[in-house]
Amino acid sequence: MSEKSNGTPALITTITNKYPTFRDEPLKTVYRWLEGKRHDDGAEGLWRIHDTLYDLTEFIDRHPGGPEWIRLTKGTDITEAFETHHITTRAESLLPKYKVREAKQPRNVRLTFKEDGFYRTLKRRVRDKLQEIDKAPIQKSRLIIDSLLGSAFVFAFLAITFKSYLLAVFSGLCVNWTMICAHNYFHQKDNWRMKLFNLAFFSYREWRVSHAISHHHYPNSILDLEVSYLEPMLCWLPNPQIKGTFQRFGSWIYGPVVYSFIFIGEFVKRVIESFTTGKCTFFADDLITFILPTFMYISDSTSLGEVLKMWIFIVMVASFGFGVIGLNAAHHHPEIFHSGDKIPDKIDFGVYQIAAVIDRADVKGSQFAVLTSFGDHCLHHMFPTLDHGILPQLYPVFHQTCEEFETEYRECSWLHHIVGQHRQLARIETSVYDPSKKLN
Repeated sequence: MSEKSNGTPALITTITNKYPTFRDEPLKTVYRWLEGKRHDDGAEGLWRIHDTLYDLTEFIDRHPGGPEWIRLTKGTDITEAFETHHITTRAESLLPKYKVREAKQPRNVRLTFKEDGFYRTLKRRVRDKLQEIDKAPIQKSRLIIDSLLGSAFVFAFLAITFKSYLLAVFSGLCVNWTMICAHNYFHQKDNWRMKLFNLAFFSYREWRVSHAISHHHYPNSILDLEVSYLEPMLCWLPNPQIKGTFQRFGSWIYGPVVYSFIFIGEFVKRVIESFTTGKCTFFADDLITFILPTFMYISDSTSLGEVLKMWIFIVMVASFGFGVIGLNAAHHHPEIFHSGDKIPDKIDFGVYQIAAVIDRADVKGSQFAVLTSFGDHCLHHMFPTLDHGILPQLYPVFHQTCEEFETEYRECSWLHHIVGQHRQLARIETSVYDPSKKLN
């Protein structure tokens, strides 16, 4: 039942009707996650949006955002992706042309998009606001990522020339910041800057699934690949069955080591998947990873072994920075909803995003800081195709909508997040999310 006898919404501990197929397999990959969605979503080999099935086969190559978004998601429910990636009504007006029939079973995900609900109300206001915003920050975002990319190569050149691992640290930091900035671009239609995410063993193709489709739409839930990827080493869900005392508190010590191997671990996982499935998960653009070490080798007559050693050091510095920034960016804190905690049934998609996020207050006002720290996180989750540079201009309508729907938008400092993330690793007690409650 979705309501109690007194008319108030019932409380649930998960946003799905079914436990995700393949979630507990040891090797968690984007392709297995998508296959699990095909088992669970009731899309019948087509594309599901809300309670209707569509055949988008003929539209794949005409999709303005790029064909991969459509091709990869065949056989799944793409409701959340459709809603968040299309702010205007143009895409919705095209759907009747591709309609096949109504779905036979209810949606697996219990998030809602009611016309008079939080998210659709906010989206209408954002749609109107976009007509008058200053778009100059979009160009500044490009300048920032391009400058960081150049700096990464300059510091790598200086590091190998002077055999300085201190300079290599600066190169690693710039590689890390470049990749975080590239995250701004792989949410958008196909462009060359999204490929900079491949600078150190990561794949923008896979992160379009694990991050843009899985994490963005279902943060901190059992559908969130960014939560399940690092289990059982790092366990954020408040579930004593998946983490014992050693994981709860030992992760405070070994966590930083895990951060340093995130990039290399992702590469190793893809190699293992390719061998075990017989399906190559690598593409030509994965060679971008080797541009930096090739540049270092050409720039200096140092032995190949010395170049590789310094390059791996740069990658590990970048990986450590990515982990420190990314895992303490917005999502893991005892006062943030995680699957196992209680939330209202049939919760609005926008309210759910607010429940799963506490934004960093200390980066606001600086476009560089926002771009390099996953800042303005809540608005970015709701409108991922918009450049980070223009998100601050949407806060007036966002705050207006929060006030109207009595939903508290929360912010804290990075230090508060770091402490909270470690408390969340240790937490096994469940809590109840109250949309109107302020952050303690």
